[in-house]
Amino acid sequence: MHRNDRVRTVEIKKINREAIDITTLYFEDEAVRESKPGMYLMVWVPGDDEVPMSISGIDENGLSSITVRNVGITTETLDAMQPGGKVGIRGPYGNSYELKGENPLIVAGGSGTASLLPLVEAFLDKKIKPTFILGGRSADQLLFEDELLKLLGEKLVISTDDGSMGYSGYASGYAALLMDENEFDHVYTCGPELMMAKVFQETERRGIAIQASLERYVKCAVGLCGNCVIGPYRVCKDGPVFNTEMLVEVREEFGISRMDASGKLIRVNH
Repeated sequence: MHRNDRVRTVEIKKINREAIDITTLYFEDEAVRESKPGMYLMVWVPGDDEVPMSISGIDENGLSSITVRNVGITTETLDAMQPGGKVGIRGPYGNSYELKGENPLIVAGGSGTASLLPLVEAFLDKKIKPTFILGGRSADQLLFEDELLKLLGEKLVISTDDGSMGYSGYASGYAALLMDENEFDHVYTCGPELMMAKVFQETERRGIAIQASLERYVKCAVGLCGNCVIGPYRVCKDGPVFNTEMLVEVREEFGISRMDASGKLIRVNH
């Protein structure tokens, strides 16, 4: 067993309320500080389930972070955490985004933004400022808007499904417009799968390379249980970041079907 596979207890040092149902939890952990953009943790709340969470902050003044959307029993407990509370973590797991291109476009939808924030910081370290589409259902659901504005300035553009801020419509539609107007050489995306599938189609049409962070039902994180399989890949180990070639291989399932907790195939929805 790798040392990072053991559950470690971490204390929540501070919390940020990002939106009505989204919270960022900050903690200290040496292994997470060595992680790369796109990797994830398995987070365990005693008495509840273990759930996969994107790392939203790798090392901010010694603290790392995960960002939680309240969607069920375990995430409800995490969302209600206070400083001093404790959780179990193992990982980091998975592959990471590869920094490619001189003029990248990043397309974020909803809580998928959490996975992409460390990517932005990594690009800025390379003196590359990406164009970033921040998508959300409405203006009050835009994740890390202030942080991204500070980092990217005019390179941050916004889309909301309900038109309450920025472009009115889905982030994928806005991405298609921007791809027509700019010479992007690489696209990165994380968010609802139907959005990512649409972005993938738009990049394919234009011959632009893409990396997408996929979400599947991850239970073990070490490639044993098979619940997160898509095509020939296990999202927990081979992903979560899929490049163009991998997405082409799984196109029969990507944006179409996935397994639920019992292993039954269900349709992908928003």
